[in-house]
Amino acid sequence: MIGNAWQARYRFFVEQPFVAGTSCSLAPIAHQLATVLRLAPGQSIVAINGDGREYLVELQVVTPRSASGQVVDDRPCAGDPTRILSLFQCSLKQDKFEWILQKGTELGVTRFVPVVSARSVVRPTAALRKKYGRWQAVIREAVEQCGRSRLPELADPIEWQELVVPAASCGFVAWEEAAGAQNLVAAVAALSLAGDKVQPAVALLVGPEGGLTAEEVAGAAASGWQVVSLGSRILRAETAALAAVSVVALGAPPAPSPSALHCVTAPARV
Repeated sequence: MIGNAWQARYRFFVEQPFVAGTSCSLAPIAHQLATVLRLAPGQSIVAINGDGREYLVELQVVTPRSASGQVVDDRPCAGDPTRILSLFQCSLKQDKFEWILQKGTELGVTRFVPVVSARSVVRPTAALRKKYGRWQAVIREAVEQCGRSRLPELADPIEWQELVVPAASCGFVAWEEAAGAQNLVAAVAALSLAGDKVQPAVALLVGPEGGLTAEEVAGAAASGWQVVSLGSRILRAETAALAAVSVVALGAPPAPSPSALHCVTAPARV
């Protein structure tokens, strides 16, 4: 009975502990449950809180101002990434950057780092910080939709001169003018062939709409970033970012094999 109840559920990120067999408050999502979705007592949802598990919650009280439920079961989350993947994305126009946050979360990015480079449209870093409330909401809703349980980190924005390869990570900078450089597919495959039991963390650096300057790429290479190619075609910044993330995500170690998740996307909060 419980096995069937896990299927076709709405998923919600609620920042509080959950314990199977106990009641829980769902006050932060009461409006969405009652007014947006019009759910009723007796129906079930899946709650996540970032601890790596999913919680099946049967609704008990549902009103626009208050909601609560009973945690009837829990299980490990199948959708969390198996590799640490940081995306250092040079700032873009807002809709494009939000697209990268949403799709990058779906694809398995574990850390986003906005970067201000020479050709960045949005600058300085203070201007980027004003967008963080909206960006956190985009990330949270993507996590709810795609089957993850843990929110990727949205790090503070940095200036180009602050850029470093994270410790214990392999850093790759994608550049459209990287003639003769190794393809990212081959570079990621080499990580898997290294024979290490634990695959290294990966950091990707992608430029803004106007691309990175030759001086920026030379400086990045000198500080430990490996220059790679994404192919012979010129890609838009947002396309390059998601293409690179996809290559790394597909080359990550396989996740454990729990039962597949079948979840209905929860509509955006209003």
